[in-house]
Amino acid sequence: MADTDGTTEAKEFHTDIPQTSEAFFLKGSNSLDWGMKNRLGRIFNPESGRTVMLAIDHGYFMGSTTGLERIDVNILPLEPYADTLMLTRGILRSIVPARTQKSIVLRVTGGTSILKELSNESLAVDIEDAVRLNVSAMAVQVFVGGEYERETITNMTRMVDMGTRYGIPTMAVTAVGKDMVRDAKYFRLATRICAELGSHYIKTYYVPKDFETVTAACPVPIVIAGGKKQPVPDALNMAYRAVQEGAAGVDMGRNIFQDDAPIAMIQAVRAVVHEDLAPDKAFEMYNDLAGQTA
Repeated sequence: MADTDGTTEAKEFHTDIPQTSEAFFLKGSNSLDWGMKNRLGRIFNPESGRTVMLAIDHGYFMGSTTGLERIDVNILPLEPYADTLMLTRGILRSIVPARTQKSIVLRVTGGTSILKELSNESLAVDIEDAVRLNVSAMAVQVFVGGEYERETITNMTRMVDMGTRYGIPTMAVTAVGKDMVRDAKYFRLATRICAELGSHYIKTYYVPKDFETVTAACPVPIVIAGGKKQPVPDALNMAYRAVQEGAAGVDMGRNIFQDDAPIAMIQAVRAVVHEDLAPDKAFEMYNDLAGQTA
């Protein structure tokens, strides 16, 4: 116990200055608990309000897909340029150094492969393991309109409830089956359902027409999926248009790690997302950086 002898009476109460409380910077998140906000603040840059997530979780249903054959060789050199890594617990424990200061979004659903019906997923990670791994958020696949729609939505709501107990946000990932129409109407439906049922932010696909209505109708942040590998100018243009139309960043994988110059690509994507760099300037930046490492 501190010795009270010799202490002086406090005088700097600043009674003329009202106490202020800073509003949280992220859309729809101001009423969340402190721990939730702190974790989301690790994922999203407080200055730009956006994030560059590096998605490397494809192996949980695709196996060792192109670019992810060796995470230690191909992916770890990209880690310094990402805000967040999205991955499975197996890769996190076996390969990612515990010294990393990057936020972690953990894939917590699974159970099927590309050889079966992908929507037949269940929860594959216990909340206690997410706590042990100190993750910043948990990712749950949701198949609105899919064969197992109800089951995957229920997976998400259960994870929201469990995560809320421990202050860990849940990110819903809106999956699109091969027979579904990818348009703004569908993504307004899928993202709004996820938000209404408690998802703290949502990963979905960009569509060129009316994407701004998807972000406007969703009360929580949206990040866009990169999808299949595209030519570099197209991927940069997609990222630029998405953030200009209300997205809070990207969760990009194949367009980065399958590129011929992945370090150059992720830096160009960062400039688009955090600095609003125009796509043509970002492509020039990409070419300059790629030339330096050639």
